[in-house]
Amino acid sequence: MLNHITIMGRLTRDPELRRTGSGIAVASFTVAVDRDFGGRDGGERETDFIDCVAWRQTGEFVSKYFTKGRMIVVSGRLQIRSWTDKDGNKRRTAEVVADNCYFGDSKRDGDSGSAYGGNSFAGAYSAPSAGFGGYSAPASAPASDFAMLEDDDAQLPF
Repeated sequence: MLNHITIMGRLTRDPELRRTGSGIAVASFTVAVDRDFGGRDGGERETDFIDCVAWRQTGEFVSKYFTKGRMIVVSGRLQIRSWTDKDGNKRRTAEVVADNCYFGDSKRDGDSGSAYGGNSFAGAYSAPSAGFGGYSAPASAPASDFAMLEDDDAQLPF
């Protein structure tokens, strides 16, 4: 089975960092994600507000470096939680449990988006599958066995 979700949007408020009874960090935050299309009448696009939670070092990273209005890319899994409220009603909620969080804009550009169309993933905090986090440096271009082509269109293979 596959349960993977990636969202990109702006934080609606500063992340809230708390700790469990055993001292494990957990950050909760909400991401405003614009839909790619307008309403039925072709009008204004709607926005979804998606609750997210990040544990351990990923949560500390989000809490330290992200603030309200910053663009964030969250990659993780969708989780449905059920509970009974104080009135005895059964409740359910959906949230994204973040495995990786990336900057969606650059700090220089602030809230106006990145100079590269709002998609500069300059830094990230990536939690390995073992459950512990570590800073993931930006990936450099992989070594290539391909030769560089000149600007002459005759060399293109199609």
